[in-house]
Amino acid sequence: MQRFTDARDETTADELWLVEHEPVFTLGQAGKPEHVLMPGEIPVIHVDRGGQVTYHGPGQIVAYPLLDLRRLKIGVREYVDRIEQAVIDTLADWNIGAVRRDGAPGVYVNGEKIAALGIRVRRGCSFHGLAFNVAMDLEPFSRINPCGYAGLRVTSMLDLGGPSSLDPVKTALLEHLAARFGLRLQSAAPPDISIPVPQAVRA
Repeated sequence: MQRFTDARDETTADELWLVEHEPVFTLGQAGKPEHVLMPGEIPVIHVDRGGQVTYHGPGQIVAYPLLDLRRLKIGVREYVDRIEQAVIDTLADWNIGAVRRDGAPGVYVNGEKIAALGIRVRRGCSFHGLAFNVAMDLEPFSRINPCGYAGLRVTSMLDLGGPSSLDPVKTALLEHLAARFGLRLQSAAPPDISIPVPQAVRA
């Protein structure tokens, strides 16, 4: 993400990367180590995004929108709003009602967090992004104060009657992200990654 963002120019096509991480806790630039309670065997990695500590693991979609916000003519607040709305739209496809919360970026269902945001913008271009709980073991979240909030409960689509597979959710999320940012999707392989991932091209 850093190499892509540093090397891109005004003609570079935007990309949307979807990945599924091995178990890891990530601590943002302003993250406080005291929010990591009992990591156990799960590594803790310091990363250059905003936000506090969160967990990534199998069964979670992590989306990295690599977008030129200047070209899209949107600011950071609107960028965050559009990402959150794409997740809310995706959940609505499975009749799961979700909301955003003022002052606490992310997406919530019945007061429980189902998607976390941690972004970075450099030279007007975004990287890092969104972690969306689909069908995962939520136990590691009990080892941290998720996003810096003690006692914050988390949930997943599977726990709310949603799908057990990531594939249909990936498709829906990509479509809603593309719609929110006015992009059209095509498949492409980014540098240094052998598995093709969907790419978003400016319409």
